[in-house]
Amino acid sequence: MARVLLAEDDPTISEPLARALRREGYEVDVRENGEAALAGAKENPDVVVLDLGLPKIDGLEVCRRLRASGRTVPVLILTARADEVDTVVGLDAGADDYVTKPFRLAELLARVRALLRRSPTDATSVTPLVRIDADARRAFFGDEELQLTAKEFDLLRVLVREQGKVVSREQLMREIWETAWFGSTKTLDMHVSVLRRKLGDDASSPRFITTVRGVGFRFEPGAGE
Repeated sequence: MARVLLAEDDPTISEPLARALRREGYEVDVRENGEAALAGAKENPDVVVLDLGLPKIDGLEVCRRLRASGRTVPVLILTARADEVDTVVGLDAGADDYVTKPFRLAELLARVRALLRRSPTDATSVTPLVRIDADARRAFFGDEELQLTAKEFDLLRVLVREQGKVVSREQLMREIWETAWFGSTKTLDMHVSVLRRKLGDDASSPRFITTVRGVGFRFEPGAGE
């Protein structure tokens, strides 16, 4: 049974959410402030659902401390502040995904399931120059660790996992952004562009991430040999 640490101080949110998670078969540990959330994290939950507006220690600081302590548990942030700054700061603090309030229970449960679906086969993926450690959420280019945001890491992880195969835009949007594709993938294109730059790739003649027009992207096996 997967264990969910739910850190939320508003009982009108935490109580129905905890009930819904338990109906899904999860064991749920509810914590009402940041100090209690950090204590609960020591009990090794499988996923953390973390409100940004916690008393005592806010959610961002809780997330930073979890990552600073080396904990790689997936973190889903809940926020009533939907502006982009909070979103970026939250993900840069080490969160894996976020949901804005008010949210639909079905959407939040789907995000939790997606975070728990991380395949053990993803644990170590290797090409001659690019290495992914999915458990530690670290990526290496040669001997250097790549400094990636949460979504950049997820994008690289999926492409390397499927190396040699074309990964469609639809699959990438669904697996990384948990959203259906309705024609605009500017966010995906921006992340691919940043990844190429961090890999030292030339967009006009890429060695690693190739664009397959009208379909998606392919990570080239043996790139850099």
